[in-house]
Amino acid sequence: MRFARRYPLAHPDRPMSLLCPDAFLSPLEIEAAVDRALAEDLGRAGDVTSIVTVPEHARARAIVVARAGGVVSGLPLVEAAVRRLDPQAKITGHRRDGDAVESGTTLMTIEGAARSLLAAERTALNFLGRLSGVATATAEFVRRIAHTSARMCCTRKTTPGLRALEKYAVRCGGGFNHRFGLDDAILIKDNHIAVAGGVAAVLARARAVAGHLVKIEIEVDTLDQLREVLEAGGADAVLLDNMDPPTLRRAVAMVDHRLTTEASGGVTLQTVAAIAETGVDYISTGWITHSAPALDVALDIAV
Repeated sequence: MRFARRYPLAHPDRPMSLLCPDAFLSPLEIEAAVDRALAEDLGRAGDVTSIVTVPEHARARAIVVARAGGVVSGLPLVEAAVRRLDPQAKITGHRRDGDAVESGTTLMTIEGAARSLLAAERTALNFLGRLSGVATATAEFVRRIAHTSARMCCTRKTTPGLRALEKYAVRCGGGFNHRFGLDDAILIKDNHIAVAGGVAAVLARARAVAGHLVKIEIEVDTLDQLREVLEAGGADAVLLDNMDPPTLRRAVAMVDHRLTTEASGGVTLQTVAAIAETGVDYISTGWITHSAPALDVALDIAV
């Protein structure tokens, strides 16, 4: 799908004021994601329903509403989807990403070509509902560990093609990001250890070639493995996988601040507080990106 006019997302006259103030999202990521989604939805013939039922020059006013309480994320993508089809649309944001809202809150008002609003509606709401769901789930995890110093972070268990957006939503919810891909940090897992011939061998290989700015994290399943890591040296962080709280406490004591500690596996809303109370630095879970329910949002039009 080729769009007749591309909306310059970084245009100085249209500042990205809808973005969460504490979480950057590249305009290039927004543009690419919106283009793919609109092309998928509009196909070869466009919104044939709106074309045959709505007069060409009809105008409409729409409000974007949260039908459930939660943390907002994805409003810049709503704006981008609408402007792709109607660059002259008048868009007023009443909330911004990262805001906690109640059910019934008006998030945005849009005035523009009726056909364009209808064509952009589902793409816009898909992004907004999905990302707000991730932000809302993250915020609840963060709330449950607020009495500790642990930080909540995501994983690479993201929707293919939407990783940057979903990790942005995690930050909107008060969480932190783990690595974005296989290329920005070294995370040695059990299969790497098995192939390389053990903990000491795999750490030696990694440290021998890693650049001085590249962090090395290694996963361990037992305290014996953790002891090997501490004796071998070369790691910056250790991922404590599927350990119960008593074992995590012992692991944190063994590390004694020499490495950054991360707990993963078995992390749920019911278990996260107990995990955080063990003294780990980070807690990671894939649930907030792969299973968080979408927030109920709507776009209501009044001609």
